[in-house]
Amino acid sequence: MNINSFYSLLHAQVVIGDWKTEYNHDRRHSSLGYLAPVDYARQCTHQSETDDSHSDRTE
Repeated sequence: MNINSFYSLLHAQVVIGDWKTEYNHDRRHSSLGYLAPVDYARQCTHQSETDDSHSDRTE
């Protein structure tokens, strides 16, 4: 987002939307162990499935 001004409201919405997508899905975050959020979520889902398949619970 190194743009100082936008050509129109639509241009601003597109650029900001692209930035949000990149920041929230693709960019690596130090708080997530330098994983991208989608990779972190995938890892958590896989770990949860592994934990569930190895549980000895009976309900």
